[in-house]
Amino acid sequence: MTPTLVRNQPAADASAPADAGTRARDWAEIQERMLAPLYEAVYDRMEVGAATRMLSLGCGSGLAMLVAAARGAHVTGMDSDRERLALARARLLPDAGWDDAPAHSPHPARRRARLLEDGRPAPADADGAPYDLITVFEPIGCAAGDSEGLVPALRSAVPLAVRGASVVLTGWGPPERCATAAVLRVAARLAESARGPRTDPGRWRPTLRDDLEDVAARAGLKPDGSGRVSCPFGYADVNSAVRGLLSTGLFDAAVRATDRSQVEKEVAEALRPHRRQDGTVWMPNVFRYLVCVT
Repeated sequence: MTPTLVRNQPAADASAPADAGTRARDWAEIQERMLAPLYEAVYDRMEVGAATRMLSLGCGSGLAMLVAAARGAHVTGMDSDRERLALARARLLPDAGWDDAPAHSPHPARRRARLLEDGRPAPADADGAPYDLITVFEPIGCAAGDSEGLVPALRSAVPLAVRGASVVLTGWGPPERCATAAVLRVAARLAESARGPRTDPGRWRPTLRDDLEDVAARAGLKPDGSGRVSCPFGYADVNSAVRGLLSTGLFDAAVRATDRSQVEKEVAEALRPHRRQDGTVWMPNVFRYLVCVT
Protein backbone atom coordinates (compact mmCIF):
# COMPACT_ATOMS: atom_id res chain seq x y z
CA MET A 1 0.00 0.00 0.00
CA THR A 2 1.49 3.35 -0.98
CA PRO A 3 0.67 6.77 0.47
CA THR A 4 -1.60 9.03 -1.54
CA LEU A 5 -2.52 12.65 -1.37
CA VAL A 6 -5.67 12.99 0.68
CA ARG A 7 -8.68 14.72 -0.71
CA ASN A 8 -9.46 18.35 0.04
CA GLN A 9 -11.06 18.82 3.42
CA PRO A 10 -13.59 21.58 4.24
CA ALA A 11 -12.17 24.49 6.18
CA ALA A 12 -12.74 24.43 9.92
CA ASP A 13 -13.52 27.37 12.20
CA ALA A 14 -10.02 28.25 13.38
CA SER A 15 -11.33 30.12 16.42
CA ALA A 16 -13.09 27.07 17.85
CA PRO A 17 -11.33 24.11 19.48
CA ALA A 18 -11.67 20.84 17.59
CA ASP A 19 -13.96 18.43 19.40
CA ALA A 20 -12.84 14.85 19.99
CA GLY A 21 -15.03 13.47 17.23
CA THR A 22 -13.74 15.91 14.62
CA ARG A 23 -10.14 15.25 15.55
CA ALA A 24 -10.65 11.49 15.41
CA ARG A 25 -12.18 11.81 11.94
CA ASP A 26 -9.28 14.01 10.81
CA TRP A 27 -6.92 11.28 12.00
CA ALA A 28 -8.85 8.52 10.23
CA GLU A 29 -9.52 10.42 6.99
CA ILE A 30 -6.29 12.38 6.63
CA GLN A 31 -3.37 11.32 8.80
CA GLU A 32 -3.57 7.61 9.57
CA ARG A 33 -2.92 6.48 6.01
CA MET A 34 0.50 8.19 6.04
CA LEU A 35 1.74 5.25 8.12
CA ALA A 36 0.42 2.59 5.73
CA PRO A 37 3.92 1.85 4.32
CA LEU A 38 5.06 1.15 7.89
CA TYR A 39 2.21 -1.29 8.46
CA GLU A 40 2.95 -3.12 5.21
CA ALA A 41 6.70 -3.32 5.88
CA VAL A 42 6.17 -4.74 9.36
CA TYR A 43 3.61 -7.28 8.13
CA ASP A 44 5.92 -8.36 5.31
CA ARG A 45 8.78 -8.87 7.75
CA MET A 46 6.61 -10.74 10.26
CA GLU A 47 4.93 -12.78 7.49
CA VAL A 48 1.46 -11.86 8.72
CA GLY A 49 -1.19 -14.17 7.31
CA ALA A 50 -4.04 -16.52 8.17
CA ALA A 51 -2.09 -18.17 11.00
CA THR A 52 -1.36 -14.85 12.75
CA ARG A 53 -3.12 -13.87 15.96
CA MET A 54 -2.28 -10.21 16.49
CA LEU A 55 -2.91 -7.81 19.35
CA SER A 56 -2.69 -4.13 18.34
CA LEU A 57 -2.06 -1.82 21.31
CA GLY A 58 -3.14 1.74 20.58
CA CYS A 59 -4.99 0.57 17.48
CA GLY A 60 -6.40 4.03 16.68
CA SER A 61 -9.14 4.04 14.07
CA GLY A 62 -8.18 0.59 12.87
CA LEU A 63 -6.37 0.96 9.54
CA ALA A 64 -3.44 -1.23 10.60
CA MET A 65 -5.88 -3.89 11.79
CA LEU A 66 -7.80 -3.68 8.54
CA VAL A 67 -4.60 -4.28 6.55
CA ALA A 68 -3.70 -7.28 8.73
CA ALA A 69 -7.22 -8.73 8.49
CA ALA A 70 -7.05 -8.40 4.70
CA ARG A 71 -4.02 -10.68 4.88
CA GLY A 72 -6.11 -13.22 6.79
CA ALA A 73 -4.87 -12.45 10.31
CA HIS A 74 -7.06 -12.65 13.40
CA VAL A 75 -6.75 -9.22 15.01
CA THR A 76 -7.64 -7.70 18.38
CA GLY A 77 -7.29 -3.97 18.95
CA MET A 78 -7.23 -1.79 22.06
CA ASP A 79 -7.21 1.99 22.41
CA SER A 80 -7.98 4.56 25.11
CA ASP A 81 -9.40 7.06 22.57
CA ARG A 82 -13.09 6.18 22.41
CA GLU A 83 -13.71 8.31 19.33
CA ARG A 84 -10.97 6.59 17.34
CA LEU A 85 -12.12 3.22 18.62
CA ALA A 86 -15.66 3.96 17.43
CA LEU A 87 -14.31 4.65 13.95
CA ALA A 88 -12.32 1.42 14.07
CA ARG A 89 -15.50 -0.41 15.00
CA ALA A 90 -17.32 1.14 12.04
CA ARG A 91 -14.50 -0.02 9.74
CA LEU A 92 -14.01 -3.51 11.13
CA LEU A 93 -17.34 -4.39 12.70
CA PRO A 94 -20.04 -2.57 10.70
CA ASP A 95 -22.56 -5.32 11.41
CA ALA A 96 -23.46 -6.72 14.81
CA GLY A 97 -21.95 -10.11 15.48
CA TRP A 98 -18.59 -9.83 13.76
CA ASP A 99 -16.83 -10.92 16.93
CA ASP A 100 -18.85 -14.11 17.24
CA ALA A 101 -19.81 -14.88 13.64
CA PRO A 102 -20.33 -18.63 13.18
CA ALA A 103 -17.69 -20.71 11.49
CA HIS A 104 -19.95 -21.19 8.47
CA SER A 105 -20.34 -17.41 8.02
CA PRO A 106 -20.20 -16.43 4.32
CA HIS A 107 -17.90 -13.57 5.37
CA PRO A 108 -14.95 -15.24 7.12
CA ALA A 109 -13.12 -11.92 7.50
CA ARG A 110 -15.83 -10.97 9.98
CA ARG A 111 -14.50 -13.61 12.35
CA ARG A 112 -11.02 -12.06 12.36
CA ALA A 113 -11.55 -8.74 14.17
CA ARG A 114 -12.25 -7.78 17.75
CA LEU A 115 -12.05 -4.43 19.54
CA LEU A 116 -11.64 -3.90 23.28
CA GLU A 117 -11.96 -0.84 25.48
CA ASP A 118 -8.58 0.14 26.88
CA GLY A 119 -7.86 -1.86 30.01
CA ARG A 120 -6.45 -5.30 30.64
CA PRO A 121 -5.90 -7.23 27.39
CA ALA A 122 -7.90 -10.41 26.80
CA PRO A 123 -6.88 -13.69 25.13
CA ALA A 124 -7.01 -13.86 21.35
CA ASP A 125 -10.40 -15.59 21.40
CA ALA A 126 -12.97 -17.17 23.68
CA ASP A 127 -10.96 -20.40 23.76
CA GLY A 128 -8.03 -18.59 25.33
CA ALA A 129 -5.74 -18.95 22.32
CA PRO A 130 -2.52 -16.92 22.75
CA TYR A 131 -1.24 -14.16 20.47
CA ASP A 132 1.89 -14.63 18.42
CA LEU A 133 2.31 -10.96 17.45
CA ILE A 134 1.84 -7.74 19.43
CA THR A 135 2.14 -4.43 17.58
CA VAL A 136 2.39 -0.81 18.70
CA PHE A 137 1.98 1.40 15.65
CA GLU A 138 1.52 4.66 17.55
CA PRO A 139 5.01 6.17 17.14
CA ILE A 140 7.05 6.29 20.34
CA GLY A 141 9.59 8.91 21.28
CA CYS A 142 8.27 12.14 19.78
CA ALA A 143 6.43 13.54 22.81
CA ALA A 144 7.33 13.74 26.48
CA GLY A 145 5.87 10.83 28.42
CA ASP A 146 4.40 9.11 25.37
CA SER A 147 5.61 5.68 26.50
CA GLU A 148 4.67 5.85 30.18
CA GLY A 149 1.36 4.03 29.75
CA LEU A 150 2.77 1.68 27.13
CA VAL A 151 5.22 -0.18 29.36
CA PRO A 152 2.55 -1.47 31.79
CA ALA A 153 0.28 -2.27 28.82
CA LEU A 154 3.03 -4.38 27.30
CA ARG A 155 3.68 -6.12 30.60
CA SER A 156 -0.03 -7.02 30.79
CA ALA A 157 -0.15 -8.21 27.19
CA VAL A 158 2.97 -10.37 27.09
CA PRO A 159 1.55 -13.15 29.34
CA LEU A 160 -1.26 -13.58 26.79
CA ALA A 161 1.24 -14.33 24.01
CA VAL A 162 3.07 -17.55 23.19
CA ARG A 163 6.59 -17.90 24.47
CA GLY A 164 8.92 -16.26 21.99
CA ALA A 165 6.15 -14.19 20.42
CA SER A 166 7.15 -11.11 18.45
CA VAL A 167 6.48 -7.57 19.68
CA VAL A 168 6.94 -4.69 17.25
CA LEU A 169 7.48 -1.13 18.50
CA THR A 170 7.53 1.84 16.12
CA GLY A 171 8.78 5.40 16.20
CA TRP A 172 9.96 8.36 14.15
CA GLY A 173 13.31 8.09 12.44
CA PRO A 174 16.19 10.54 12.92
CA PRO A 175 14.99 14.18 12.78
CA GLU A 176 17.41 14.91 9.94
CA ARG A 177 15.62 12.25 7.86
CA CYS A 178 12.12 13.58 8.64
CA ALA A 179 10.98 16.74 6.89
CA THR A 180 8.01 16.95 9.24
CA ALA A 181 10.36 17.43 12.21
CA ALA A 182 10.81 21.09 11.27
CA VAL A 183 7.04 21.59 11.40
CA LEU A 184 6.76 19.75 14.71
CA ARG A 185 9.32 22.11 16.23
CA VAL A 186 6.58 24.74 16.03
CA ALA A 187 4.74 22.71 18.65
CA ALA A 188 7.75 22.76 20.97
CA ARG A 189 8.34 26.49 20.52
CA LEU A 190 4.74 27.46 21.17
CA ALA A 191 4.47 25.13 24.16
CA GLU A 192 7.60 26.65 25.67
CA SER A 193 6.02 30.08 25.40
CA ALA A 194 3.93 29.11 28.41
CA ARG A 195 7.16 28.57 30.36
CA GLY A 196 5.90 25.29 31.66
CA PRO A 197 8.14 22.30 32.43
CA ARG A 198 9.67 20.72 29.36
CA THR A 199 8.50 17.33 30.54
CA ASP A 200 4.81 18.21 30.24
CA PRO A 201 2.97 15.16 28.86
CA GLY A 202 2.39 15.51 25.14
CA ARG A 203 5.06 18.18 24.60
CA TRP A 204 6.93 17.42 21.38
CA ARG A 205 10.63 16.60 21.59
CA PRO A 206 13.15 15.32 19.04
CA THR A 207 13.31 11.56 18.70
CA LEU A 208 16.27 9.95 20.44
CA ARG A 209 18.31 7.13 18.98
CA ASP A 210 17.43 4.55 21.66
CA ASP A 211 13.80 5.46 22.40
CA LEU A 212 12.45 2.11 21.20
CA GLU A 213 15.20 0.11 22.89
CA ASP A 214 14.51 1.95 26.16
CA VAL A 215 10.82 0.96 26.06
CA ALA A 216 11.75 -2.64 25.23
CA ALA A 217 14.16 -2.83 28.16
CA ARG A 218 11.61 -1.42 30.62
CA ALA A 219 8.98 -3.88 29.37
CA GLY A 220 11.34 -6.84 29.68
CA LEU A 221 11.56 -7.48 25.93
CA LYS A 222 14.59 -8.65 23.98
CA PRO A 223 15.38 -6.74 20.74
CA ASP A 224 15.66 -9.01 17.73
CA GLY A 225 16.12 -6.76 14.71
CA SER A 226 14.94 -3.45 13.36
CA GLY A 227 14.15 -1.63 10.14
CA ARG A 228 13.45 1.75 8.59
CA VAL A 229 10.58 2.62 6.29
CA SER A 230 9.93 5.65 4.11
CA CYS A 231 6.59 7.24 5.05
CA PRO A 232 6.13 10.49 3.11
CA PHE A 233 3.31 12.73 4.29
CA GLY A 234 1.29 13.95 1.31
CA TYR A 235 -1.69 16.30 1.50
CA ALA A 236 -4.00 17.83 -1.09
CA ASP A 237 -3.54 21.32 0.36
CA VAL A 238 -2.30 23.22 3.42
CA ASN A 239 -5.66 23.06 5.20
CA SER A 240 -5.66 19.25 5.00
CA ALA A 241 -2.07 19.17 6.21
CA VAL A 242 -2.81 21.37 9.22
CA ARG A 243 -5.85 19.32 10.18
CA GLY A 244 -4.00 16.05 9.76
CA LEU A 245 -0.99 17.13 11.80
CA LEU A 246 -3.09 18.55 14.63
CA SER A 247 -5.02 15.28 14.81
CA THR A 248 -1.84 13.49 15.97
CA GLY A 249 -1.98 15.13 19.40
CA LEU A 250 1.59 16.40 19.07
CA PHE A 251 0.35 19.99 19.08
CA ASP A 252 -1.93 19.67 22.12
CA ALA A 253 0.55 21.27 24.52
CA ALA A 254 1.02 24.16 22.09
CA VAL A 255 -2.75 24.69 21.87
CA ARG A 256 -2.98 24.73 25.66
CA ALA A 257 -0.15 27.24 25.87
CA THR A 258 -1.56 29.60 23.20
CA ASP A 259 -4.74 28.86 21.24
CA ARG A 260 -5.74 26.67 18.33
CA SER A 261 -6.01 29.56 15.87
CA GLN A 262 -2.42 30.65 16.48
CA VAL A 263 -1.13 27.08 16.26
CA GLU A 264 -2.92 26.51 12.95
CA LYS A 265 -1.54 29.77 11.56
CA GLU A 266 2.07 28.98 12.52
CA VAL A 267 1.88 25.39 11.32
CA ALA A 268 0.57 26.62 7.96
CA GLU A 269 3.51 29.02 7.74
CA ALA A 270 5.98 26.23 8.60
CA LEU A 271 4.52 24.14 5.78
CA ARG A 272 5.36 26.73 3.11
CA PRO A 273 8.73 25.16 2.16
CA HIS A 274 6.92 21.88 1.53
CA ARG A 275 4.23 23.22 -0.79
CA ARG A 276 4.49 22.28 -4.43
CA GLN A 277 3.42 24.35 -7.41
CA ASP A 278 0.03 22.62 -7.61
CA GLY A 279 -0.73 23.51 -3.97
CA THR A 280 -0.14 20.04 -2.57
CA VAL A 281 2.11 19.47 0.44
CA TRP A 282 4.79 16.78 0.43
CA MET A 283 7.18 15.88 3.27
CA PRO A 284 9.52 12.88 3.06
CA ASN A 285 9.91 11.04 6.38
CA VAL A 286 11.53 7.90 7.71
CA PHE A 287 10.01 5.78 10.46
CA ARG A 288 11.72 3.04 12.43
CA TYR A 289 10.49 -0.23 13.89
CA LEU A 290 12.05 -2.53 16.46
CA VAL A 291 11.25 -6.25 16.54
CA CYS A 292 11.43 -7.83 20.00
CA VAL A 293 10.72 -11.27 21.40
CA THR A 294 8.97 -12.10 24.64
